[in-house]
Amino acid sequence: MARALLRRRGALSSLLSAAAPTAPSLVPSLSSAAALAQLRSPLDERLLRLLRSEISYVADRRPPHQPPTSFRSFAVEDRPGEQWVRLRAARRGPGAGEEAIKIDATLFDGVAELPPDASLFNRVEALEQGPRLHLSLIVEVARADRVLGFICSAWPDNLTVRHVLTLRGAGAATDDRGARDFTKLEPAEREAVKKFLQEREVDAELAEFLHDYVANKEKMEMLRWLKTVESFVEK
Repeated sequence: MARALLRRRGALSSLLSAAAPTAPSLVPSLSSAAALAQLRSPLDERLLRLLRSEISYVADRRPPHQPPTSFRSFAVEDRPGEQWVRLRAARRGPGAGEEAIKIDATLFDGVAELPPDASLFNRVEALEQGPRLHLSLIVEVARADRVLGFICSAWPDNLTVRHVLTLRGAGAATDDRGARDFTKLEPAEREAVKKFLQEREVDAELAEFLHDYVANKEKMEMLRWLKTVESFVEK
């Protein structure tokens, strides 16, 4: 659904570019909608009909719902018009300190591809299930003057860690160890990282929530974009 909406948006962008005037023109001030409609070109009218049809299609077929403002211990910050979403949480850390957890998640930024030698059964199964979409997470866990960072991949049913970073402080540069490839850590270190994140609710359940949230957000952004273009063409 998300990829189909993006393709339709691209087609509309091309049509809008074709409808844009090539040189500035003077338009008399008119007060009535009927008078404004008379000034539109046939291409403008065609574009408006197409836009309204697309708005109706997106709004009526699996319409977006009001996004949730929380998930488990996280507060969810919707960012209308932007291509990412932020989650925040606070928890009691070891000792008397408190941890601040911040997660920035992208919209869908990739799709899983079948290996070239995939069997016919696997190819048919993948077609039936639809694309397996991917989004990226940047997780920061701040404690006193130290921040641990994690770059993760979120799939519909699991979350994997790609890199681990040790920061000196919020927004600071990495220390001498820099970013470490998760797959190159020792097995015990990998298990410790996964346990650390799971204790902070950064897990497969979060990945599933984000996929549902982002799918809904993409529909909302598509509707917002269509209505903005419609308003522009109407004037």
